[in-house]
Amino acid sequence: MALHQTQLAKKPPSNQSGIILWLKINLFSSTLNSVLTLFTLYILYLTIPPLLNWMVFDATFNPTITNDNCSKDGACWPFVFQNFNLFIYGFYPEDGYWRIHTAFLLIVLFVFIVKMIKNYRYKYQIIGTFFFIYPIIAFFLLYGGLGLEVIETHRWGGLTLTVVVASVGIFVSFPLGILLALGRQSKMQVIRLFSVIYIEFIRGIPLITILFMASVVLPLFFASSMDMDKLIRALIGITLFQTAYIAEVVRGGLQAIPRGQYEAASSLGLNFMQKTVLIILPQALKVSIPNIVGSFIALFKDTTLVLIIGLFDILAMVHLSTSNNAWLGRETEGYVFVTIVMWIILYSMSRYSRTLEHKFNTNHK
Repeated sequence: MALHQTQLAKKPPSNQSGIILWLKINLFSSTLNSVLTLFTLYILYLTIPPLLNWMVFDATFNPTITNDNCSKDGACWPFVFQNFNLFIYGFYPEDGYWRIHTAFLLIVLFVFIVKMIKNYRYKYQIIGTFFFIYPIIAFFLLYGGLGLEVIETHRWGGLTLTVVVASVGIFVSFPLGILLALGRQSKMQVIRLFSVIYIEFIRGIPLITILFMASVVLPLFFASSMDMDKLIRALIGITLFQTAYIAEVVRGGLQAIPRGQYEAASSLGLNFMQKTVLIILPQALKVSIPNIVGSFIALFKDTTLVLIIGLFDILAMVHLSTSNNAWLGRETEGYVFVTIVMWIILYSMSRYSRTLEHKFNTNHK
């Protein structure tokens, strides 16, 4: 009898009891949590069904239907279907779409090759070579030259322009931010003073102001005969802005490193450069991964501000397309489409950040 009771006690709980236990622990663990859970469920009940009705059940999906024939109660997705190329490529010539696709596929191919290589020495050599060569290849693919038709940057737009601006801002500001962070902790007064002034000055100015300055003030520093491209101005302004924030994020990571790490590196006879590159900086970057990716996500969203200097990113293209008399009153569908696209990209960045944190986590218990 006692053995039988012991076997019953060891019997694993059923799925139903496991679900009830999870609900009790996570959603109804206290009176306050129970009230908040019920309130949240009520809010979802008020919002989700009408949203699904508008987006799916009452919506029009036939891509050939015009605005006049769309459902009045639901979304008119033909607006997105018929303006899809405008949202993605802007005014880029249709016969040049392959150039954008090639630039993107090169990145996919690079990631695949890096995944396949097991030797870390060769892997990092390939990564360094790619990040040096790829910007040159991408420039000639997108802009033209070397036998390709030149496509001026004022014809770039949509998601393509958003990705270009964000990518350049991220990859250029990251190393510059690291240098500024190291400069702010430098023992040389001139370098530290310059780093502090730059970081605090840029962080005290909104990005929209910096874009205006890049568009209006920056050309004054060049010869009057030199007409600087609007996209170049935007890239310079965004890079200057993002560099200051990356510098502060990395500085926070540097301050999180225990003093013993510095002393241990010095006891090995390493010079300042070796100590920083091999010991201190990798640990600081590992600690800073969540904040660094958070800054990159914020930059990606801030690229929508380039509209103020005459560049049409994906959000601006939605606004432009709704000014067409054939699609008046369909702004909501466009903004929902932009929201979905941006969420997919930014959520992917966030998940990749979590992957990096797990990969470089050395604090296993």
